[in-house]
Amino acid sequence: MKKFPDTTLLLFSVVFLLIRCNQKESDIKTGEIEIQQSSDFSQEGMVWIEGGEFYMGTNEQEAYHVERPAVRREVEGFWMDVSEVTNAQFARFVDETGYVTVAERIPDWEEMKLQLPPGTPRPADEDLQPGSLVFSPPSQSVSTQSNDLSLWWKWVIGANWKHPEGPDSNIKGKENHPVVHVAAEDAEAYAKWAGKRLPTEAEWEFAARGGKDHQRYAWGVDFQPNGQFMANTFQGDFPHANEGRDGFLGTAPVKNFPPNDYGLYDIIGNVWEMTSDWFDAATYLRISGNAPALDSAISKCYNPDNPYAMEKVIKGGSFLCADDYCINYRPSARQGHAYDSGTSNVGFRCVADKK
Repeated sequence: MKKFPDTTLLLFSVVFLLIRCNQKESDIKTGEIEIQQSSDFSQEGMVWIEGGEFYMGTNEQEAYHVERPAVRREVEGFWMDVSEVTNAQFARFVDETGYVTVAERIPDWEEMKLQLPPGTPRPADEDLQPGSLVFSPPSQSVSTQSNDLSLWWKWVIGANWKHPEGPDSNIKGKENHPVVHVAAEDAEAYAKWAGKRLPTEAEWEFAARGGKDHQRYAWGVDFQPNGQFMANTFQGDFPHANEGRDGFLGTAPVKNFPPNDYGLYDIIGNVWEMTSDWFDAATYLRISGNAPALDSAISKCYNPDNPYAMEKVIKGGSFLCADDYCINYRPSARQGHAYDSGTSNVGFRCVADKK
């Protein structure tokens, strides 16, 4: 079984990775700007997903424990973006509202330390600057067995959605790539402006499966049917030697790979996609009656590997999912991701209810 690279372990392996804003998760605002829920949305660029019952999760052994067992669930119909929100779309939102993302704001240590183990030392003032986590592959092979993510993730001051690799980078020519370095509240703000919302985990997985119950991948049972790459993932020796045989070393423009049977592009790979659900590592055990209910009065989340963080579920894997380290390029795959952080491999798409 491949090592499970839980992105939330970054909280402990990189000293300053929780450089976060001083706003509560429920506030969709920045400074004096508050984003109001739009009363309307455009169906352009969306597809209607007829609801129904399906098996969520998996019983496969070649999967991670947080995905098991498979449970029967039902969702109502909803509209879903056919692709991930792009830099161009997010730029329009920012231009019209003046919104400033979490990664662009000065962090607040008092908020940060609430999600860190007691006694965690305060970073130096020069490190408490706006920034984000950037995938930085090492120049040579490194062991992934220790899961020391600081070997390939770096905190970069000045990295944000407009400068995805750092202050000297930009998104010129990447207008049609998925926006990254956005936190959950940034995605929620965009969704409100667009008259939409983030999908629940069940909605996302139902849509990703494209009507194919008990299939390992969003397109069927084979990872590369007839040798065709179906998603933007990592080929080679992770993390230092991405061969890019699928045509890309990082994010790809949306709609470069075939859609699933519901007409959704890049539902697997490219970037992880945020959902509205809080992460519970034992969700399927609880639903199936094999674990007690989560005591939400104590915490909205449960992750024994990262007990202090507040996390939302992310789905679909990214361009960093490699078959020698991470096999999260499947509909049932799920991880927790700190709600108040962004990275260079996490984005989102939106959904909307039937009018």
